[in-house]
This record gives sequence, C-alpha cells and structure tokens, in this order.
Amino acid sequence: MLSDLTLSAFIVIGLRLLLPLTILKWRVFGALVSPLADALDVVLVDILVLVLHEPQTGFGNHYQFIDKWLDMYYFTLEVLVSLWWTNKLAKNTSIALYLYRFAGMVLFEITGIRKIFFFFPNLFENFFLYYVIATKWFPRLVPKTKKQLAVVLLLLYIPKFGQEWLLHYAQAHPWGWIRDTFLPFIIRR
Repeated sequence: MLSDLTLSAFIVIGLRLLLPLTILKWRVFGALVSPLADALDVVLVDILVLVLHEPQTGFGNHYQFIDKWLDMYYFTLEVLVSLWWTNKLAKNTSIALYLYRFAGMVLFEITGIRKIFFFFPNLFENFFLYYVIATKWFPRLVPKTKKQLAVVLLLLYIPKFGQEWLLHYAQAHPWGWIRDTFLPFIIRR
C-alpha cells in the first residue's frame, strides 16, 4: 500500500507524527500546530515534490486514509491529556466528543462516505483547544455548569458546522486554493 508514496509524503507523515507530541508538554502550542500541519499537509507535499524533483504522486490514492488516521493520532494524544483534567465536566465532555468523532471515522472507513463527517463533526478538537486556552489565560471562561458548557459548545459548533459542511458535505478542497495562491511565491518554477 505505501509503496506508491513519495519521499515527500513520508517526510510530511513524519512531521504529522512528531509535531503532535508537543501536545504532551505544551498543550496550546501542540493543539495549534497539529491542525495547522493537518491543514497544510497536501501543500507541504506539493512543495517537497518540487524541491526533491519527485513525480507528482505525493500521497497517491491514500490521502484520505492516511489523513484521517493521523488526525485520530493527535486527537488521541489530546484526549489522553484531558484525562488529567480536574474539571470533571470538561474531562467527560472531552472524552464524549472524542468518542463521537471516532465513531464517525469508523463509519467513514466502513462506508467510504465522506458526508458522514458532516454528521459527526470534530467538535472535540475545538473544545480541547478552547479548554486549554481558557484554563491558561481566561479561567473565568472555563465552563463549570452544564448550562455554561452548552453555551461554549454551541459557540464552538457554529464555525465547525460551516467547516464540516464545506469539507465533507460540499467536498471542497481549500488546499488547492492555498497551493495555487501561495505556492508560486514559495517556489519559482
């Protein structure tokens, strides 16, 4: 399966495996850099393909599979961190949101239907980031009641709803726009 991946794909996979380890020590940094690496992985592969003069295969036909499991890898590191939270409401919410997204990923792997992710949104990642930032700099914004938690989740869900619809229901590919807009400035052909 992995024989058709290029060196550039393996380099980016390595980055996507190493960068999330920062979640274990630097929660906020790791929670920001991991989704950034996820969002830019295709663009990074395209840049490396050009730099390394490789054929234009990158991830081959395996991108969806590799991407979703690398996502779950860093989500798993985040949920492990959340197991140490003393706020039981936040901890239980984190675990529930993680399991909900994981269920969506398993259904996607079984069916191959990307629209499933629209119905299993990744609210876990947004909640984890919100909680580590609020705990560190804005402790008054940490939800302490179910009502406060509901408000936080609703506010986090609004932009996530649009993102999930765009990526998994409309099946847009924003990395193509990123690549076409910024790649010419990075590497002159």
